[in-house]
Amino acid sequence: MSEPRPAPDPRGTAPGPRRMKPAQLLFEPPEAVADPEHFFDLESMEDPHELLGRATELTLAFRAAADRATEFQALAAAQLSDPSRFDRLPLAVLAEQAEWTEDYAQKMIEFGRSLMRSGGTLPGDMD
Repeated sequence: MSEPRPAPDPRGTAPGPRRMKPAQLLFEPPEAVADPEHFFDLESMEDPHELLGRATELTLAFRAAADRATEFQALAAAQLSDPSRFDRLPLAVLAEQAEWTEDYAQKMIEFGRSLMRSGGTLPGDMD
């Protein structure tokens, strides 16, 4: 599978290039999530070099996860707007469900269709 491509940005700006492979996101234990001051144990790091390194890894991992989730949103939007589907959603309904503007929903549909045409990311594909 190819590297995920950045999704269209609703603000119209392109994301910058990826610099390094992102760190794997690990789920935090439930007791840590309940503590609003706790965030992936960053608050307990005293060495600023270690803190910067781990915070950077997390930032890159979250960006990669957001890009990947956005690709799946685009694929779903393209599928849900497919005229051959009996349960096709009108653009306005799709935009409302995804909390997008109709213009952005149209861009996401087009992006999803391009992903499907290119054989890139497909639902169910995992790295």
